[in-house]
Amino acid sequence: MATKQEIENFMRTDFPQAKCTVEAVGAQSATVRHTVGFDELRPGGTVSGPVLMTVADCALYVAILGEIGIVALAVTTSLTINFMRKPSSTKDIIAKCTLLKVGKSLIVGEVSLYSEGYAKAVAHVVGTYSIPKFK
Repeated sequence: MATKQEIENFMRTDFPQAKCTVEAVGAQSATVRHTVGFDELRPGGTVSGPVLMTVADCALYVAILGEIGIVALAVTTSLTINFMRKPSSTKDIIAKCTLLKVGKSLIVGEVSLYSEGYAKAVAHVVGTYSIPKFK
């Protein structure tokens, strides 16, 4: 298991380009935030799909690191997203992840994405990560 602080330090060192911040890490769960600015928008005044996928993938990764420890080479093998409503162009994206299955080689989780302050999810994601054997 890795703590929130350990994950934040790892992300800052190994992924300095990441724009997500870790809000919480719990038992098979994580919450991350992505600040929305001009670079995240697409025509139509909404957050782009690739940004939403990135935030979801980050939330999965953080939840996994919180559960199994810092394993830098854990990789996404599958990511399915359902866009459900238009995210706000002026509110941060909040991703709440729950791990559904933690196996030795594969971990499956789901992420609900929200515009900060809104109760209804803007997208729902299911993803699978492969865990290297040499962990």
